[in-house]
Amino acid sequence: MSEPCYLDLPLRAFLGLLAGDRPAPAGGSAAALGVALAASLCAMTARRSGRQLPEADELAAEAERLADLVAPLAQADAEAYRAVIAARRRPAGPRPGPGGPPGPPGDLAAALSDAADVPIRIAEIGARIAALATRLAAHGHPNLHGDAVVAALLADAGTRSACALVRINLSAAGSDERLARVTHLLAALPPPPPG
Repeated sequence: MSEPCYLDLPLRAFLGLLAGDRPAPAGGSAAALGVALAASLCAMTARRSGRQLPEADELAAEAERLADLVAPLAQADAEAYRAVIAARRRPAGPRPGPGGPPGPPGDLAAALSDAADVPIRIAEIGARIAALATRLAAHGHPNLHGDAVVAALLADAGTRSACALVRINLSAAGSDERLARVTHLLAALPPPPPG
C-alpha cells in the first residue's frame, strides 16, 4: 500500500495517521513537523520585524528555506523506519556463504544506521531554527515575542527528540560519528528565551 504524501494531507488526516495503529509515521515525523512549524513561525516573525531588524527579509527567507528542507523529512523518516520494520520481520535463516549478501542481522543494523540519517538532519536544522527563533525573540517585533518563543521551544523539542532517535537507532552500533554530532548539537542549543 502506497503512503500518501504527508505534506499534501489535511492536518486532521495526518494526525489520524500519527495516532493510528501502523508503525509509521511516528516520532521522527512529528519531530520534523515540529521543526517545520518552528521555522514557519520564524519566517512570519522575521517578515513582520523589518523595523526592528534590518536583515529581517534575509532571516525570513532563511527560515522558509529551512522549513522547506525539514518538512519533507517527516515522510523520509517514516520511510526509513518502515525499512527497519521490514528488516526486523525478515526470517533469520542460515547465513549465505562467503561473498553472499549479508543476512538479516546485517540488514537490521544497516536499516537502523540508515534510519539515523534522517533524524540527524532534522536535529541539525532544528538547532539552526532554535538559534534563529531565540534571536527573533530577543530582537524582533515585540508584539511577536510570544510567537518567537513558541518557535524556539518547538525547535528545541524537535531537535532534542530527533537526537534521542539518533541515539536509539545507533544504540547497538558502538562508535559512530553521528553520536558525537548529537552531543555537540545538544550542547550548542541556546537556552529557550524567557516567555
